[in-house]
Amino acid sequence: MTETDRTPFAVFERHESNVRSYCRDFPVVFERAAGHHLWDTSGRRYVDLLCGAGALNYGHNPPRIVERVAAYLTAGGPVQSLDLHTTAKADFLERFTGLVLQPRGLGDHVVQFPGPAGTLAVEAALKLARKVTGRTEVIAFTGGFHGTSLGALAATTSPLLRGAAGVPLTDVTILPYGDAAEPDPFAALEHALGPDAATPPPAAVLLETVQGEGGLHTAPRAWLARIRELADATGTLVIVDDIQAGCGRTGTFFSFEDAPELRPDLVCLSKSLSGMGLPMAALLIRREIDRWAPGEHNGTFRGHNLAFVAGSAALDHWTDPHFTDHAAELAAAIRTSLASIVDALPVGAVEVVGKGAMSGLRFPAPGTADRIRGALFRAGVVAETSGSGHVLKLLPPLTISLTEWKDVADTVGETVQVLATT
Repeated sequence: MTETDRTPFAVFERHESNVRSYCRDFPVVFERAAGHHLWDTSGRRYVDLLCGAGALNYGHNPPRIVERVAAYLTAGGPVQSLDLHTTAKADFLERFTGLVLQPRGLGDHVVQFPGPAGTLAVEAALKLARKVTGRTEVIAFTGGFHGTSLGALAATTSPLLRGAAGVPLTDVTILPYGDAAEPDPFAALEHALGPDAATPPPAAVLLETVQGEGGLHTAPRAWLARIRELADATGTLVIVDDIQAGCGRTGTFFSFEDAPELRPDLVCLSKSLSGMGLPMAALLIRREIDRWAPGEHNGTFRGHNLAFVAGSAALDHWTDPHFTDHAAELAAAIRTSLASIVDALPVGAVEVVGKGAMSGLRFPAPGTADRIRGALFRAGVVAETSGSGHVLKLLPPLTISLTEWKDVADTVGETVQVLATT
């Protein structure tokens, strides 16, 4: 066996499936993480602007959350509990309802824990919408990403992901997203849901108010309002997939808080819900449509008590005005930094997209964002691309200081300046 064969990196090549992806763009072995930093096995430090694709809004291993989880384990608290009642779940439900749902006008929603992954929250939402309405069709939108299990995949538009299904993906109609230049997204809505629609109304409309994997497209408020109006008129349910855009990522806990007229019937959450990257998902259900029979939607890992404990601890952030003020300041600073990068380049070379701390840069030429991502990694910055390689997506933790953000933004700006026009 050679020395190379003994390295941790060789283990993955030898034993892990070819399906792995992120590691191909960042080919090192990480062994430590804290806050907005990662360290590889050579000791090199990286700034993490990927943050678990939005699963680490409070950074890596937040000390207060880790301490709470460690104390729970030390005290012998149950970890696996199916959907049995536990003190950890009770604490999370009470805090989440009192600190998040009620202040934001969602106090009439109950919480379902469908399992540990976001795609499971989407599956539960689609099933419940079809059960409640007695209809099968769902409307989703271009650029949407909702998961890779078959129901959620039918509403996901990536050709790569859809092609792996191996079976027809049916009962979902894809319409243009709300910021599309053409075809007209408002006209498409009217055609599908308006009074003169050629087809029966669907069970639900499923959307992200900010599209993560689709390229940081942001829904116009007027379009969201029209979705709600048409849904009300046709008895259609509105499902918001807030899995990546939620938990503070866009500046408010939910991404749709500045569009109160949307009033979603169902909200899918996951990623940063646990506060430290532990698997956890939830479906928020307007109480009057919570028509599940006991056990009708089931799963072994619906009671991840470590995630409940961590999620309860994470909610402390939302009682701290210093955190909420900082999150708003960081969102503004990110937009200012990106606008400065755009201003330093020729007109049309790049544009700012997204919302709050879920923002990035869109380049007209495919592959530009990928080249910049590679250069950033060589400079010690981990960042993601989306939108078929057109968008450099930046997801810093909400806990990064403004000074630390400025430092990494300068690195991003210098890299973009070199590569965006070549």
